[in-house]
Amino acid sequence: MKSLLSVALMVAFTGTMLAAEVESGLKVGEAPGAYQVKDVTGPNAGKSLCYRCSYGKRPVVNVFTRSVNDQLAKMVKELDTVVGENQDKKMAAFVVVLAEDAEKIIPQLEEMAKKNGIKNVPLTIFEGESGPADYNIAKDADLTVLMWNNSEVKSNTALAAGKLDAATSTKIVGETKKILE
Repeated sequence: MKSLLSVALMVAFTGTMLAAEVESGLKVGEAPGAYQVKDVTGPNAGKSLCYRCSYGKRPVVNVFTRSVNDQLAKMVKELDTVVGENQDKKMAAFVVVLAEDAEKIIPQLEEMAKKNGIKNVPLTIFEGESGPADYNIAKDADLTVLMWNNSEVKSNTALAAGKLDAATSTKIVGETKKILE
């Protein structure tokens, strides 16, 4: 009887672990640090810079991704709209593609911005799939979205590959209320 209960508990625990979101990135309450990216479509296109530094204590959404696809484009387009609507609050956002070969990604980001009319959210590249050292981006996270205000993380959402869909995208963009209050 004890072994049957143990098996049942183990199955329940394993099921819970599989359903859990991926843990990746800075935790709520932590302070984001400086790091360099190559701007592809933003106001500093072609240059390397630290958007974290440029945006200072403003409300910021920092999207880390390993995939450039239609689902990401839809989410960034929604985010672009929110940033545009909150210029009075100085809201900012930027997307960082984690890539070993940046040159292959550049045309994809340029096309994504053009096709989707993305104007308020710079699309950038970080050379290296592990991301900035202090940010703890998990290898199994295809998408990590950090939101901060006053240099304090207020929201962290991470997803494994293939988990970003329209409903999840809307939920993530809805999290921006946490940095705009």
